[in-house]
Amino acid sequence: MEEFLVSVIIPAYNHEKYIQKTIKSIINQTYKNIELIIIDDGSSDSTWQKMQEIKPMCDERFARVHFETKPNEGVTKTLNRLVSLINGRYVFMIASDDLAKPEAIEKEIGFLAANPDYYLAVGNDDIIDGSGIICYWDKKRNTVYDKNKAEYTTFVDFLKKNRNFFNDKDFGTYRSIFGGNYIPNGFTLKKEVFDKIGQYPDGIFEDWWMMLQISKYYKMKYLDEVLYSYRWHSNNSIKKSRNMSQIEKNTLNWELSFLKNADKTEFRQEIYDTINLPVILKQRGIPFLYEEIKIRRYNKQQKIIKIFGITAYSFEKDL
Repeated sequence: MEEFLVSVIIPAYNHEKYIQKTIKSIINQTYKNIELIIIDDGSSDSTWQKMQEIKPMCDERFARVHFETKPNEGVTKTLNRLVSLINGRYVFMIASDDLAKPEAIEKEIGFLAANPDYYLAVGNDDIIDGSGIICYWDKKRNTVYDKNKAEYTTFVDFLKKNRNFFNDKDFGTYRSIFGGNYIPNGFTLKKEVFDKIGQYPDGIFEDWWMMLQISKYYKMKYLDEVLYSYRWHSNNSIKKSRNMSQIEKNTLNWELSFLKNADKTEFRQEIYDTINLPVILKQRGIPFLYEEIKIRRYNKQQKIIKIFGITAYSFEKDL
């Protein structure tokens, strides 16, 4: 397989304990032709210093290294800056506290190169604690170390609880992602995806927003093997975000506004019934989906999506 340049991008913030381990997991990739781009978003700890300590090792390993630090602006602005610096044909995204398995990039690019109609590939994630020890989750996502007592042994096990779309027919479709993001961490995608979807807006749930945009235009593939380690510790952003509900509402508002004004002829055929959701809810006197059901209650959302999917075609003329 020809080794195209891969851009690994890492938004870093207050991960002084983990950033070097994350970088070393990229250094240890079996895929060789990599540029490493990391932006420290104004960390208040020694994340930037830890990056500088390991930079000589990075300069020796990678085709190009770009490290920078800036005042704290938040994850969306940091991601937009990272994307602006990409030179590679493919992009691998990783959080600054997670780990990539050694063959992650090679296997995901191998699939994309062999299947040009797909634009994103991702595997399963195991779960590690703050010390890097593999662990599992009970029903409430508390950490357990006895696999026999675990409800979820991988991140995908958990995601399947209410979002079981991990099959070739449903994975990565707009209809399935509209109810909430379930794409695992540690994905590789083609750089041209960013050229198509543009910059991350402010105030949105960046992962969900990104997958909604990608699914409008491109196919995604789930590779059923563990290629990534998701670190579960006391400082996970998902644990600390008190405004997650509002951010999800902002994301849905952005999406509904986009659908209203977009050139729908560019979209994949399979989303045409799904994009009628605002019209159907309006016809039923329901102004927005999130006012009737909470975004996180995926099972209830899927019932509504199935209902409107059956009747959507009669409303196409209203779009």
